[in-house]
Amino acid sequence: MEAVVFLFSLLDCCALIFLSVYFIITLSDLECDYINARSCCSKLNKWVTPELIGHTTVTVLMLVSLHWFIFLLNLPVATWNIYRFIMVPSGNMGVFDPTEIHNRGQLKSHMKEAMIKLGFYLLCFFMYLYSMILALINE
Repeated sequence: MEAVVFLFSLLDCCALIFLSVYFIITLSDLECDYINARSCCSKLNKWVTPELIGHTTVTVLMLVSLHWFIFLLNLPVATWNIYRFIMVPSGNMGVFDPTEIHNRGQLKSHMKEAMIKLGFYLLCFFMYLYSMILALINE
């Protein structure tokens, strides 16, 4: 059963790594003026909810399967994703808003956040891979 939990977590982590790279590429295109702010934000906002659901699912799965260390490692990032999703101002288009993305260095902070998440998801990928191999050996 543990191997299935870690296999699902591994696949979900692969999807989250893909999303992080997509966020970085799209934000980089906006920074270089290859796309406009409105199309960039609409592309990114479309994927905020799947990222939130994917990461929260893995976090809850680790809680249910009693993997406390991995749960506590995932909890701050899941909490940050939920907080960011809930605290969107009422007039904004979403987490990424075209009218505010160039103000106050938001583009740089979004880029930095995407890079940090990519590093975190890569760390989780190898941790899930190791745990899955260990669970398969122990079964």
